Amino acid sequence: MKIRQNDKVMIVSGKDKSKIGKVVKILSNDNKVLVEGLNKVKRHVKPNPYKQEQGGIKEIESPVHVSNVRVVCDACANPTKIGYRFTEDGKKIRYCKKCDENF
Repeated sequence: MKIRQNDKVMIVSGKDKSKIGKVVKILSNDNKVLVEGLNKVKRHVKPNPYKQEQGGIKEIESPVHVSNVRVVCDACANPTKIGYRFTEDGKKIRYCKKCDENF
């Protein structure tokens, strides 16, 4: 997966289209990511006396599929695809395919 934690991403489809957020967690088994503050859904939660949590309706972030997310480049400020290249040291680095800037 080319997206990493703490990347700035833009959602390209769905109800939160064209909104930008930060990747909080990656669910690699399902090919999904959790984006901070986006794709919120309401869940009914029962009170839990052991954890001392109140019940009610809570808004939580729902995972978004990786195909519906694009990384936003810091240099050109556009959603872009990510490419890989190797340095002379043999390190593998990511780069923006629009402006050719390293991540």
